[in-house]
Amino acid sequence: MVTTAPTRRPARLAGALTASAALALSLTAGIAAPAAQAAPPANNGKDVTATLFEWRFDSVAQACTSTLGPKGYGFVEVSPPQEHIQGPQWWTSYQPVGYQIAGRLGDRTSFKNMVDTCHAAGVKVIADAVVNHMSAGSGTGTGGTAYTKYNYPGTYQDQDFHACRQPITNYQDRTNVQTCELVNLADLDTGSAKVQSTIAHYLDDLGSLGVDGYRIDAAKHIAAGDLAAIKARMANPNAYWVQEVIYGAGEPIQPTEYTGNGDVDEFRVGTDLKRIFTGDKLANLNGWGASWGYLPSNQARSFVDNWDTERNGSTLNYTYGNTYTLANVFLLASTYGSPNVYSGYGFTNKDDGPPNGGTVNACYQDGWNCTHAWRQIANMVGFRNAVAGTGVTDWWSNGNNAIAFGRGNRGYVAINHESGAITQTFQTALPAGTYCDVQHGDPQPGGGCTGPTYQVGANGQFTAMVGAGDAVALYVQPGATVSGASFNVNATTSLGQNIYVVGDVPALGGWDPAKALPLSSSGYPVWSLALSLPPGTAFQYKYVRKDASGAVTWESGANRTATVPGSGTVTLNDTWRP
Repeated sequence: MVTTAPTRRPARLAGALTASAALALSLTAGIAAPAAQAAPPANNGKDVTATLFEWRFDSVAQACTSTLGPKGYGFVEVSPPQEHIQGPQWWTSYQPVGYQIAGRLGDRTSFKNMVDTCHAAGVKVIADAVVNHMSAGSGTGTGGTAYTKYNYPGTYQDQDFHACRQPITNYQDRTNVQTCELVNLADLDTGSAKVQSTIAHYLDDLGSLGVDGYRIDAAKHIAAGDLAAIKARMANPNAYWVQEVIYGAGEPIQPTEYTGNGDVDEFRVGTDLKRIFTGDKLANLNGWGASWGYLPSNQARSFVDNWDTERNGSTLNYTYGNTYTLANVFLLASTYGSPNVYSGYGFTNKDDGPPNGGTVNACYQDGWNCTHAWRQIANMVGFRNAVAGTGVTDWWSNGNNAIAFGRGNRGYVAINHESGAITQTFQTALPAGTYCDVQHGDPQPGGGCTGPTYQVGANGQFTAMVGAGDAVALYVQPGATVSGASFNVNATTSLGQNIYVVGDVPALGGWDPAKALPLSSSGYPVWSLALSLPPGTAFQYKYVRKDASGAVTWESGANRTATVPGSGTVTLNDTWRP
């Protein structure tokens, strides 16, 4: 059989789509779905996808159980399951010869088992569907199908392909882009009712196995109206789609044409983050999002890189070290789009196929990068789930490459891309309490942390040293048991006077009245404060009164004492001692 390697093309074409990218056709920019559809489909508020590129289906199933489900990923995107040309290169998966599930990544049974296993782990499945074209040559497919270009027995014949049998040469010409051949791949006549029905039946077949959504490969090379017609022929015309429509400045085909069919991958996110993290400064990310010219957030799937862009150099990739990690941390902490974490493998040649034919015996072995499992990235999925629905608050930067920001009163992240460490007191909207730094430790059920923690005061502040090329991320753990003390003191005051509490532990200011915590007068004459403290904390405290000039008056008597219980709070009902 003949395998055809992609011919390299100018990076400017197709919005910097290389031939490798053309074969994978994963590049897109825009996502829009019917008003009832979110991006991606709702999964209990979890909107992060992990793309396990060229992983065998049985290995994907294991990842859903061991990592994706426990870490809170909502979706896993799997590489094309359909029968394809033979060959070890990664791009052979993107030259289909039929629609039976018989590729190198597994058969129909293993695919179905993977879907069921991922669902049991709370992870939905998006299948990469190659529907723009077939192969570039002739031979025998991975499932045993003998084929020639334009003749795929039982599926398509010569009349099912566009009449233009020449490579695409002009991205300023809509017809040339959508009817001619992408790097010599046989271009399907997607305007044909027969072709539309055949594609719809393939997507329905995947749906019958439990697939929750589809990545429509090379959507830019298919007229938006043709895709709408295909979707209308599906058993579920409201199925979730994310389409590959690469933005090209000044080109006639734009991502916005496709938003009526589904969502779109926003490639400008990846290219801009590379520019900011390597040649600009992070301080300029203030206000980052749709205002930068991107598609609306609810129509966009955002990402740092994918298998095409990591190879063509248009985005960051795993070889960029902590720069790559921090870009993913920022993406997951931000409000824009629905993030897609790309997880591939190391390569020395751009055509290199997956190690072990796609079998992942263990992460970080045999070349598998397992980016989705890196603590600094995986724990930000939980961060994102916890802060869902909140906006950016308390933005801070040093004017250069250190930034920090909150997500409402649910989370806060500090990112340092400087060459040296920074020490800063950060203002947050977080409730007072002890927080796990999920960049360096894993939160534990019911509270606790395997790594460092930070104490956020009643004023919302905490101080941290953030290492060079490192980050700190805190968030309110969903369902975590709150422990601490509830201070309530009956104290009569005059105009301009306020009541504070101070004590012997750092959270209570370490007996420094300048660091005393203000109590609320909303229940006057009772002043109140709820303070989070670790279970079992024993502490001493007293109340102080401050007037408008800042003069401090301590209450009389001995130090008060209390201990936080193993769970819950200790309630302190006191009376000011003159």
